[in-house]
Amino acid sequence: MNGGNRKKFALIGAAGYIAPRHLTAIHDTGNELVAAYDKFDSVGRLDSFFPDASFFTELELFDRHCSKLSREGQPVDYISVCTPNYLHDAHIRYGLRLGADVICEKPLVLNPWNIDALERIEEETGHKAYNILQLRLHDSIVALKKKVDEGPADKVYDVDLTYITSRGKWYYASWKGDDRKSGGIATNIGVHFYDMLQWIFGKVSENVVHVMTHDRVAGYLGLEKARVRYFLSINADTLPENAVQGEKKTYRTIMIDGDQFEFSAGFTELHTKSYEKILQGEGFRISEARNCIEIVSRIRNSTPVGLKGDYHPLARLPLAPHPFGY
Repeated sequence: MNGGNRKKFALIGAAGYIAPRHLTAIHDTGNELVAAYDKFDSVGRLDSFFPDASFFTELELFDRHCSKLSREGQPVDYISVCTPNYLHDAHIRYGLRLGADVICEKPLVLNPWNIDALERIEEETGHKAYNILQLRLHDSIVALKKKVDEGPADKVYDVDLTYITSRGKWYYASWKGDDRKSGGIATNIGVHFYDMLQWIFGKVSENVVHVMTHDRVAGYLGLEKARVRYFLSINADTLPENAVQGEKKTYRTIMIDGDQFEFSAGFTELHTKSYEKILQGEGFRISEARNCIEIVSRIRNSTPVGLKGDYHPLARLPLAPHPFGY
């Protein structure tokens, strides 16, 4: 809670999947949501947090309301952005030019050069944009980074990342199934893992894509202190047998030098912790996202080399047809 220093928030993308975590964070840090926007009006979730917040389904009316608050001496302090990935850049620009600081869900943007432009707007407006990079606040991950930082300087770890999060046919009919809007599988479901890996193990020296289709991506990252093989998928048929038997639809594991790194718990409060850091002036500025955005941009624009070199074992799984026959 931030005591008497109650900040005014507005939220863009109130009907989105990730919005409840931002609403919880605004509420639990003792702040106030004064306005929300989404072109979809299924936002009954606001009743659980901020029933008095003004809501708009047209951005122009949302903007008029926020501008009016500024003229009346009650300006919005922060804009939270929870919109589809391809709109993040535009909505961050909007928030900065409104005269607010901005908190944006990952991925910050789709292309590295968008960060350069946003930093120029930060300079022009005098306001700041922050990215949610919540895995950097996870206790187990912080401890792992400390262990690596304090370990032998020449140690190079062997890392296998496997992340399978099942999605139905709706995914391909939504903006998430359009690579131009989501950035593809690596960007949409993997960007925070790539950020975590480069944050712990250092800069990228090699970025190879072995397999990349509508429902999966597998590749290799050479980092300063790690050789990383990864496999990301939204296809339930790629789940390992032990996950299927347990009726789990999500499988997430990181193996480091043959040992499983456990970080399955401790996720529920990370958005609130992110907001606490931002409100204390310690949030992750947009420059912090550059490395992971460069990684996913390079993956997206790569030509897969096939099953050559050091590839993840699950890359050998048979490919599946696109559900819509594309």
